[in-house]
Amino acid sequence: MPNGSPGGGETSSHALIALIAASIRRERDRAGLSLTELARRAGIAKSTLSQLESGSGNPSVETLWALGVALGVPFSRLVDPPRASVRVIRAGEGPATYSERASYAATLLASCPPGARRDLYRITAQPGEPRNSEPHMPGTTEHVVLSAGRALVGPADDPVELGPGDYITYPGDAPHVFEALHPDTTAVILMEHI
Repeated sequence: MPNGSPGGGETSSHALIALIAASIRRERDRAGLSLTELARRAGIAKSTLSQLESGSGNPSVETLWALGVALGVPFSRLVDPPRASVRVIRAGEGPATYSERASYAATLLASCPPGARRDLYRITAQPGEPRNSEPHMPGTTEHVVLSAGRALVGPADDPVELGPGDYITYPGDAPHVFEALHPDTTAVILMEHI
């Protein structure tokens, strides 16, 4: 998550990092895991996890997904700010996290309220390195509607080319990919967690 992220500025980037730090600490405490054990389960260095929890780290989307899987919680639980009763997120705003390896940003639009199991994201991506995703929690299904551009989306071994308005659903608990084929490709992803 670079500082000065689009639409949010450096201040909102710092606020998001502080929110993520508090969320990781809360979920680690809830799970009863030590820093060492959570770092081991997530496949990250203990020093990296310590920096993230102190708010001095700069987590990538890959790191946050790994932590979510290791904690047994949806990605959204680590990045979702407190809710207002009416919430509008304008294009280019919202808590965005960025990939380390691809021109790919995921902006959480809505997470599950207690008792529900779904999260909604707006994706922006550029051609280049694809966003290869490791399996999420067992029972996860992804639904994607492409808004603009073209992309290869779906199972890593058999993605489907989508155009504006096209929809695909696939198991999110298996390796999958999102590869932008045109500049400024955007999509909405709904993740279901069973």
